[in-house]
Order: sequence, then structure tokens, then C-alpha cells
Amino acid sequence: MIRTRLKELVDECFQHGVDNGWWSEAAAGKYVVEAPKHKNQGDFATNLAMVLAGIEKGNPREFAGRIRDWLADHTELINSVDIAGPGFVNIRVAAAAWHQVIATVAEQGERFGYGSVGGGRKVMVEFVSANPTGPLSIGHGRQAILGDSIARLLEATGHGVTREYYYNDAGRQMRILGESTRARYLELLGESAPFPEDGYQGDYIYDIARELVEEQGDALKNETSAAPFTAKAEQVIFRMIQSSLHRLGIEFDNFYNERSLYEAGLVDAVVADLRELGLVYEQEGATWFRASSCGQEQDRVIIKSSGEPTYRLPDIAYHREKFRRGFEWLINVLGSDHIATVPDVVAGLTALGLAGDKVTVVLHQFVTLLRDGKQVKMSTRRATFITVDELLDEVGADVVRFYFLMRKPEAQLEFDLNLAASQSQENPVYYVQYGYARLCSMLRQATERGYGEGADTADYRLLVEEEEIELLKLMGAFPTLVEQAALNLEPHRMIFYLRELAAHFHSYYNKHRVIGENRQLTYARLALATCLKTVFGNGLKMIGLNAPETM
Repeated sequence: MIRTRLKELVDECFQHGVDNGWWSEAAAGKYVVEAPKHKNQGDFATNLAMVLAGIEKGNPREFAGRIRDWLADHTELINSVDIAGPGFVNIRVAAAAWHQVIATVAEQGERFGYGSVGGGRKVMVEFVSANPTGPLSIGHGRQAILGDSIARLLEATGHGVTREYYYNDAGRQMRILGESTRARYLELLGESAPFPEDGYQGDYIYDIARELVEEQGDALKNETSAAPFTAKAEQVIFRMIQSSLHRLGIEFDNFYNERSLYEAGLVDAVVADLRELGLVYEQEGATWFRASSCGQEQDRVIIKSSGEPTYRLPDIAYHREKFRRGFEWLINVLGSDHIATVPDVVAGLTALGLAGDKVTVVLHQFVTLLRDGKQVKMSTRRATFITVDELLDEVGADVVRFYFLMRKPEAQLEFDLNLAASQSQENPVYYVQYGYARLCSMLRQATERGYGEGADTADYRLLVEEEEIELLKLMGAFPTLVEQAALNLEPHRMIFYLRELAAHFHSYYNKHRVIGENRQLTYARLALATCLKTVFGNGLKMIGLNAPETM
């Protein structure tokens, strides 16, 4: 797009300067062409002159003057070039170049915005990873949508993505789950049964117990082991979890069980390998990882005196297996409560000779639900927390996905249920999707009135209104936006972009007649509308949202 063409032009300018002895080749690859912070500074800016000044020990404004004069001759792409501040070169693009955005979008269609920067790089995105002890909470829901949206964007930019769900179906939590289920099972049979002091209280435990009664009758009445109850509970809860994820439009490529790490001896192998490196020692009955020798502030317990491993140990083993499976970039989406364990896992991997810097962790804050301005604190039926399914029942999957992406992951998220359920332009989901539906309606009307979509005969030079040029600029920025959102693991950028695009489109629609008496102008504006529809549709699809044609 425009930015790519400008970068190529600046590269030509740089090489021209090298060829003419204005500067050396030392600055090659060290400068950028990007959108400036403020629109009054132009459409794009380059720091080439300042980079040259730092390397060549010259005056940045003198370098900028040479760059300005060379670029200004390329009027087919550039309208004007200015020097700002200490030596930034600000560039304003010619209107004719923006008009070419329409041809590009029309040509690429549903592939517009998709790219190949990933080069097929194998990426593992691990997210949700909740143990099967209950339905998904809204915190898990935010994590699920973040992880899936990151995966979608990476796929859109040419990465080879695998979505993985890591879980543990053993240990104390699962034992308590089984004991809770047994107590409810006996209760339904009319037997007295003590409920575990820290048992699982949600109504879903009764649902599991009812299934057992229907399947087994009272055959398990005298069963002393919690194992059959745990097995049944795990089966039902995983079915619930997968159903919730499916409602969100999320499907995993693989489910990985922590227990398999122990069964294959992979956890013991990590301890043995770290011990051989002199990074494991015993103290006060516990086994410690000498993390302080790996850049961390203090050593960490990896096996408690009871013999139970801490989270760090199987996590190190699991991530080592990810590398062994051929993944080149490991992305974990986790709740902010995991912040303390992440550096130790990375340190352990690095100590084992693996590329710890290829592990990227996205930590997200929690979600607060508001109704009538007050916090909604507890579920009324399914669990002792608000479940994803309850939220989906109330506002639908598109709204949940959109709202959970409206803030950066590290920001607290307040979810206003009243606003989310409203069918008004104050609701940002409605506002964006209505933009797409409005475009569809407009294009249908044009077809009915004999215009078709007008792309083949349109004279784009007729699009001269300020709002039209701004829409073209926004569409032209879309491929770069997608690439940056993917590589920086920031799907919220897509939401910001779609909201801005919707705001500009609605404003334009309210100010200008698209289908008017001037037939040639109508064709040009319909071509613009067709491309806007494409960009809206592609952007929504990339983050797992529907693009409704009517609303």
C-alpha cells in the first residue's frame, strides 16, 4: 500500500545519496517511514535525516533538505514534503495516490489486509488452560477471546498457528471435585453425606450427580473412592467448557494434559538436567531451583517438602516439549495472577539451552460486570462466579468478543451490561456492525436502481471531499495495522481501528449523498462504499466477529 511505496521511495533516495557521496551506507535499515503522531504533521514521516546525522556527524536539517528536494520531484505519489523539528521529514501524499487504494482493495477483495510477514513460522498459542473443575468464568472468557484473536491475526499474517489448551486433571482440586460430586450423588439418593469443607458449591455439581444417578442408579452408593465421581465430573465439565468455547467461535487444535508429562518422565528429566548443571539443590526437605544464578532475584522451590511439585516445574517441562515439537514462537495468554511464575519458567528454559526469549506472555487483568452502574458480584445459578455462558445468554457472542477486546489486556475491563444489550449507536459493537449493514443496504439500493456497484466504470478522481480522502487513508492503513496488531499481539488495535472507520463512515454518510443525480459521482462513491464494505468485513472476520448484512 501507500506506506510500502513511500518506504521504497525513501530507500531509493537513500541509495541515491550513497551513490552521490552525500552519506555512507551505514544507515541502511536503521530508519523508518511511519505515520506521525499528529495529523497536521502530514500523512507519513521519516527519521532518515536524524539517523544520518547521528552516524555521519552532520547537521540533520541539511540532510533533511537533500531528502526533501529529492522526494518532492516524485509528484505521482507525493503532494508536498516539509522539514519539522530537528530534522523529521514530513510527507503529504498526493490525492491521486489515495485514489489507487480503491483499485487495490477491489483487486484483493477478501484477501485485502492479509499478508505473509509470518513466513510460515510455527507458533504455539496456549490459552484458557483451565482445569476441568467447573464452567468457564468471565475471566477465562476474556483470556479465550484474547488468545483466539491473537491466533487469528497471526494466521492472517502468514504464521503457522496451533491453538493449545493445557490442563491438569489430577491433584487436590480434582480430588475435591470428585468428593463434591459424590456428596451430591448420595444426597440425591436420599443418603446423608458430609460435603467437603472446601468443596465445589455450584449447581453444576448437582447436574453431574443427576447424570450419575440416571446412568448408575444407586450402584455407586457404597463406593469409597472418589475416582469414578472425579472421572464423571471431568467428562461433563470438559463437555461444558468445549460447548462454551464453541459458542464463542473458538476451536482448539490440541488439548495437552499435564499428567502426561509425569507419565513420560519429562518432569523428572528437567530436575535431573538442572541438577547436572548445578542449578538444583535440597534445603529444608524441599528441592530448589537456583534461579538466582539465572538472573532472577531469588531461588525458587520446585518440589515441596511433601514431594508435590510447584507450578514452575511442570511448566518448564511443558515448554521444553513445545520447543521439541518444533514451535519457534511460544505465546501464552495468562491471567495477571501468573505474573510471578513466568520469569522463573523462562529462566529454567534458558538454563536448559532453549531460547527463552522466544516465549512471549500476554497477561490480562480481570473483568468487572456492571448493571445500572453497580457491580454484579455473583452468579445466580451455575457457580459461585459469573460464567461465560451466562454472559453469552444475556448479550451474545459478538458483543462479548468485542467488549473483551476493547481494552489492552493489561487494563482492567468494566463490562457495562446495560450498554452491551442496547441497540443504539452508543453501543460500540452495534455502531461498528451497523456500519457494515448500512453499506450492504446502500449497495442493494444501488443495484435495485440500476447502478450495480459501479467499480468498473468509476472515476475515482471525483472523490475529492475531505471525508472521502480520510476514508481512503484509513483503508490504506489497514494492512499495516493488521501486521502491527499481529506481531505485537495487540488485537485491541483492530477494535480501535474499526471504531474509527465506523465513525468516519457514519459521519460521511450523514453529510454526503452517495446515490445522487450525478451518475458518475455516484459510481465513484459506490466504488468507495464497496471497498469500505470489504475492509469492514475483513476486519471483523480477523477477530472472529460476524458482519451482519441487515440490522
